[in-house]
Amino acid sequence: MFEGHAVNRSAAERRIATLAGRRTVKKQHQAAWLVNAIRLIDLTTLAGDDTADRVRRLCAKARRPLADEIVTGLGIEDIGLTVGAVCVYPTMVPHAVAALEGSGIPVASVATGFPAGLMPLDLRLAEIRWAVSQGAQEIDIVITREHVLRQDWQALHDEMRAMREACGAAHMKAILSTGDLQTLGNVYAASMVAMQAGADFIKTSTGKEDVNATLPVSLVMIRALRDYGAATGYRIGFKPAGGMKQAKEALSWQVLMKEELGRPWLEPDLFRFGASSMLGDIERQLEHYITGRYAAAHRHAAS
Repeated sequence: MFEGHAVNRSAAERRIATLAGRRTVKKQHQAAWLVNAIRLIDLTTLAGDDTADRVRRLCAKARRPLADEIVTGLGIEDIGLTVGAVCVYPTMVPHAVAALEGSGIPVASVATGFPAGLMPLDLRLAEIRWAVSQGAQEIDIVITREHVLRQDWQALHDEMRAMREACGAAHMKAILSTGDLQTLGNVYAASMVAMQAGADFIKTSTGKEDVNATLPVSLVMIRALRDYGAATGYRIGFKPAGGMKQAKEALSWQVLMKEELGRPWLEPDLFRFGASSMLGDIERQLEHYITGRYAAAHRHAAS
């Protein structure tokens, strides 16, 4: 279903280059797209010095992503705007679950020896089960890059299938770490194997690689989503992550998803951004839309 599939890097780059010139959104339309982007954010903290207090602050921002005056200025008091999820390390899951109780916002946990994934499989599966037992509703797993580099697709599939079973009722997001996979052909094949193994989402990066989410590489993953859907009838979600900080990036990603996959992929059940600081810039841009003035960046910190 994927072996021998050719990927043309220059064609992918040309396709991405057309986005800026062909689609622009301004004024109230831009504001609407930015509000929608908030619904798609997995608000994330994955730092070595994370604390329960930091996670609680992040969860408070997840519940109330925009200042009251911006919500009022936009006239969106009644939509119950929140982010798509809060993403943390496994040990932070209980703190996030408690802080988000009653909000309807799911807690996502990275697992399987994030970010390298180089732990014995039984320990990686145990980490998934532990995070789920603590209340995580979504698990962001990392794949073994060596399986891809050796093109051992059966080993990759079997490992990911075991992870899917360990997730139980929780959604599984498969992080491909595309910056480590060397070729776009490998990116396409790894995407297809992940979906065949039961991933609910495929995700670009851990955010810890030298190269994270880029539009040309993501286009290859999106085309794999489209091919898989055409062959099976199943819709699989997509999550770019790593290095996304500006509101204008949220616009570019949404335009790409709408043009390539259609309107359903502008909803949080099929599309998420893995981001921490992007929300602050979106809030700053929305305040400018309302007031005509830019606030200092520190006024809209994510946590």
